[in-house]
Amino acid sequence: MIDDLRRLFLFERLDDDQLRWLAEHGEVRSFAEGDHIVRQGDPADTFAVLMEGEVVMVTDTPTGVVARPPTSQPGVYAGATAAYLGDRAPDTYAHSLRATRPTRMFLLPAERFAHIVAEWFPMALHLLDGMRMGGLAQRDLIDRRQRLAALGTITAGLTHELNNPAAAAARAVAELRGRVDSTGRRLAELAAAGVDPAGVPALVELQARYTAAAGAAPERGPLEVADAEDALAEALEKHGVEDGWDIAPALVGAGLDAAAVEEVHAAVGADHVGAAVRWLAETMEIAQLLDEVADATGRITSLLASAKQYSQMDRAPYQTVDLRDLLDSTLTMFRGKIPPGISVATDYDPGLGPVPAYAGELNQVWTNLIHNALDAMGDTGTLTLRTAREHETALVEIADTGPGVPEELRERIFEPFFTTKGVGRGTGLGLDISYRIVAGRHGGDLRVESVPGDTRFQVRLPLTERTAR
Repeated sequence: MIDDLRRLFLFERLDDDQLRWLAEHGEVRSFAEGDHIVRQGDPADTFAVLMEGEVVMVTDTPTGVVARPPTSQPGVYAGATAAYLGDRAPDTYAHSLRATRPTRMFLLPAERFAHIVAEWFPMALHLLDGMRMGGLAQRDLIDRRQRLAALGTITAGLTHELNNPAAAAARAVAELRGRVDSTGRRLAELAAAGVDPAGVPALVELQARYTAAAGAAPERGPLEVADAEDALAEALEKHGVEDGWDIAPALVGAGLDAAAVEEVHAAVGADHVGAAVRWLAETMEIAQLLDEVADATGRITSLLASAKQYSQMDRAPYQTVDLRDLLDSTLTMFRGKIPPGISVATDYDPGLGPVPAYAGELNQVWTNLIHNALDAMGDTGTLTLRTAREHETALVEIADTGPGVPEELRERIFEPFFTTKGVGRGTGLGLDISYRIVAGRHGGDLRVESVPGDTRFQVRLPLTERTAR
């Protein structure tokens, strides 16, 4: 056994006495395919080292089983790996280790493993303990900062998007004040000029009819608008309105035409056509401005609804969700941060039904992946979001046309703290957090396929709720 232990990278630098001690206090045991070497939840009483064969580490989560890739590398270890922490070590195994083919393992009782670490490597023990605690604290801090950074990006985009309709509503309201005052003066002028009171209701009916017609009218081209302005100016001139050619463009913009002038003439008489037409145009502009306010506030309401959907403020943490709604709400949050040269395309499978998920956490995944895609493309490219059904999983694909991920880095990009971005631009935790959410929380899978000009991060999620086994 001593020679076998010496061939394992974990023990290769131990001297003969140390190897003999291991051989005396441990044992080599064989396992058949499918046998559990350690089982999640059992007392953590054994440190296990692979000598020959193949093993896979699996973790039961509330939404299913998450498995690491199988390994046949002699010397890999599992089980009570933190036994050196003494009373602070976990009482039970956090994972299961299972043989995937006939396998031989070296097994050492946890208290013996803790003893050799403390006795043979006292300085290493303190370093390991300090690195573990410091690493956990640093990881928690950067994890929170990563989430805050993503929140800052989303908040900036939402603020930008809210500012546009808010500014439009403010401009329309400012113009409304002037128009309302002006229409009051126009009515006073008509009354002072002696307009027949019987014509006022007809004028009001004309205003309502032309306002409704203007809202339903198709958009006209430049030539059609020019022809309408000419016809309206001629009609105004015919009825003695001296500045008809000057005011015709504004009246056409308000929705009036030559036929309206004739109806105004019939309602108020020849002496009051000019003042009545101006009153009519201003009241129609008021209606248009009110429509602008309604559109702007509707846009604000829609944005706030998207923010609510994104944050999942009023939802249970675990629920059945429509992935399209989550993706669209995240896109809305990003809208103000997407450069003009980047186009966005969506390809959602209409047959993909709702899935059980932690919606707020999935939105964090979409945020991280979209943010990375935008960073990769710079100022130009295409961002594509796609959903599809693949057997018993829902596929969400976030693709970009950036330079791609080099093959030698694809296995490392999911490692904590690994980043290809410059100093200060990335924490290296975005993909690690995303993987933990997808795999650990949802029992799904996150992987990347990449060639220059086509990088796709693929998230696969179970379509049905799973319970821990």
